[in-house]
Amino acid sequence: MPANKTALIIGASRGLGLGLVQRLHEDGWNIIATVRDAQNPGELGTIAGVQIETLEMNDTEQLDALQQILHGQVLDLLFVNAGVMGPLPQDLEAVSSQQIGDLFMTNAVAPIRVARRLADQLREGSGVLAFMSSILGSVTIPDGGEIPLYKASKAALNSMINSFVVELQRPDLSVLAMHPGWVKTAMGGENAEIDVLTSTRGMLEQIKAQSGNGGLRFINYKGEALIW
Repeated sequence: MPANKTALIIGASRGLGLGLVQRLHEDGWNIIATVRDAQNPGELGTIAGVQIETLEMNDTEQLDALQQILHGQVLDLLFVNAGVMGPLPQDLEAVSSQQIGDLFMTNAVAPIRVARRLADQLREGSGVLAFMSSILGSVTIPDGGEIPLYKASKAALNSMINSFVVELQRPDLSVLAMHPGWVKTAMGGENAEIDVLTSTRGMLEQIKAQSGNGGLRFINYKGEALIW
C-alpha cells in the first residue's frame, strides 16, 4: 500500500466504526468518516485530522452528496460498517412490515448503494472494499434463533455483496465480508467475548494482509475463512 493511505469508514460514531478510525489513526492513515450528524460527532470529533462527513446511509440524496464531496479522492479502503440490530424482541408475529423493511434496507441494501457510488475510487491493484458482516450471516450455521431477522439481514448482505462483485468487474479489488467477532459494544452486549480494541486491531491486520489479493472473501477478524 502507498505511504499515504486513505480510508473511508461509513458509520463511525461509536463501537466498531469508531474503533476502526482509532486503529487507522494510530497506523498513520488519512481518514474520512461518516456519522448521521457531523455537527455532533461525539468521541470521533476528538481524533485529530479526521474528515467528518454527514451520512444517513438510507438517504440516496445524502449518498449522492457524499459522492460529490469525495469526487476524485483515491481511496485505499472503503469500509461500510453501519448497521442495526432491528426490533427487539424479534417476534415474527409482532414486528411490522416497516420495521422489517428498515432493517433490510439498512443492513443489506444501503451498504451496496454506498459501494456502487464509491468503489470506482478504490486504488487500482491494492484497494480494499470491506463490509461489516457477521458469522450469523452464514446460512449453513444454525444459530441466532433469538434474532432471526438480524441473521437473515446479514445473510442478505452477504448475498448482495456476492452479486455486487459480479456487477463491479474489478478482479483487482479485495472485497471482504468481515465478521468482527462477538464484541462488547452496544449491539454485542457486555457478555461478548472480546473488546473493540481486539476486534478492530485484528480487522485492520486482515485489511492490510488482503490488500492486493483480489477477489471476494468471508473472513473473521483473525483472517479465518467462514462458511457462506
